Amino acid sequence: MNKRLWAETRIARAAFWLTVALQVVVAVFLMIQAWALSQIINRAYLLNTPLDQLGDWFALALFGVGGRALAGWLSAVAAARLATAIKADLRRRTMAHLLALGPAFLKSERSGEIVTTLAEGVEKLDSYFREYLPAILAAIFIPLCIIIVVLPLDLLTFLVMLLTAPLIPLFMVLIGKAAGYLARQQHARMSQLGAHFVDVMQGLVTLRLLNRSRFQIKTIRRITEDFRQATMGVLRVAFLSSLALELLATLSVAIVAVEIGIRLLYGGIAFDHALFLLIIAPEYYMPLRTLGARFHSGTEGAAVAERLYALMDQPPPAANGGVQPAPDTWRALHIDDVHFAYTPERPALRGVSLTIERGQQIAIVGDSGGGKTTLSALILRFLDQQSGVIRLDDTRLNDIAVGAWRDQIAWVSQKPYLFNASIAENIRMGRPDATDEQIVTAARSADAHNFISRLPAGYDTPCGERGLHLSGGQAQRIAIARAFLKDAPLIVLDEPTANLDTASEALVIGALRLLAQGRTVISIAHRLNTVIEADMIYLLADGRIVEQGDHQSLIAQNGRYAQMRRDYA
Repeated sequence: MNKRLWAETRIARAAFWLTVALQVVVAVFLMIQAWALSQIINRAYLLNTPLDQLGDWFALALFGVGGRALAGWLSAVAAARLATAIKADLRRRTMAHLLALGPAFLKSERSGEIVTTLAEGVEKLDSYFREYLPAILAAIFIPLCIIIVVLPLDLLTFLVMLLTAPLIPLFMVLIGKAAGYLARQQHARMSQLGAHFVDVMQGLVTLRLLNRSRFQIKTIRRITEDFRQATMGVLRVAFLSSLALELLATLSVAIVAVEIGIRLLYGGIAFDHALFLLIIAPEYYMPLRTLGARFHSGTEGAAVAERLYALMDQPPPAANGGVQPAPDTWRALHIDDVHFAYTPERPALRGVSLTIERGQQIAIVGDSGGGKTTLSALILRFLDQQSGVIRLDDTRLNDIAVGAWRDQIAWVSQKPYLFNASIAENIRMGRPDATDEQIVTAARSADAHNFISRLPAGYDTPCGERGLHLSGGQAQRIAIARAFLKDAPLIVLDEPTANLDTASEALVIGALRLLAQGRTVISIAHRLNTVIEADMIYLLADGRIVEQGDHQSLIAQNGRYAQMRRDYA
């Protein structure tokens, strides 16, 4: 039993304890049913009691059968509610933790594998809590109740049951490690298959153009075969263990039947007691047999839980730990001697220091790998600097609540992400409570209203997954409209005109100029024509600021910036 999954039952504690209580109730009704049947047979066939005088016993037997069925049904309903509540909570908590980890962590993971874990993986926990957990409870409480009743009736049968019952869970423990290893392998193969399907779907155009579609079919066939073999390995162990557990349970029932039969033959036990014990003996071992049949669900659930908890155990960036509110008015953002390295051999920033005054427009330029994206990630608090400090006036940025700080920021990237929703819904993400009129005003400011109005459904037009129904320039202007709607005092631009044609670039630059008015702007740029108007330009190389100044002064220095400008021209 996975201890952390067991702890998840606190999510629906009432449903859990109801499941426990109902297992005890099932055991009580089971014994009522067995005792009534033994008395009916004893009185009807040995004592020759007329059937019309056995009405009370028949009623008691029906009461036992009906009560057992009702309690079993209620237990199944309670277990289903427990499973549903736990699955929903696990998905919510895992998703919230992934959001806290941020894009820096997700870059090291395969999105398809995480999606498979959150969707199909969590769904496998349904059978864990709906079937395996009730089977464990039944295997504990039903045999316990039965053996307590058996003890005063017949000591020998009590001892036989006491000694044989542990053989089944002992065998399950012995096969548990092998079954768990195979289940983890199966889940890993399933996650790999899901991740590969996502990769293929996202890269379908490239595969077709490079004539690599057939190669991917072979790859999928190989991964599918690996998954099939892993699944067959799990099922093989499940079927063999089920066979062995059934054999153990059957032999145990046979031992009870033989010892009762021999003593009954020689008058060593009363007939009604012997019959009662023979009726409940299979019921004593039945929960243990059921547990063996559900053991496969347990190992699968434990394998999924291992991956889920591995994700949730990842520590979020320390930058997420602040609690102070962000000041409504601040004078400057100070970056003092900041260092950051992804690995000891890969320093990204080495002692970067700069000050951004409120209302100032600055640009950070440099070749790829110079540290521009890392610096922007620190400002956005997706990463935490390893030394140095970033301050908002006199307040450390890490002391400010991350949500409050990001409320101060509007971000426009070179590849804006548009969700598979309408244009209006994508713009409204900048401010969820915005009215339709405010959305249209933001779209006009971003020079997007005209093309939106020409679409068949206007603002209700679906953007498609990742904005695939729109051109690059149109998607970029939707992202700028989102920034207009948010109306944040700080704008972070990450090469928003990259990958655009000349006409689209002109429209986007015009919209960005309007967006920048009266706001602080940090622009990450490769294309130097977009930074000429910046108040201050910082040139990053090998994680250090090697040049700084406005456009004219940097050109006059005739250094790296001037060379980059000549190369760009």
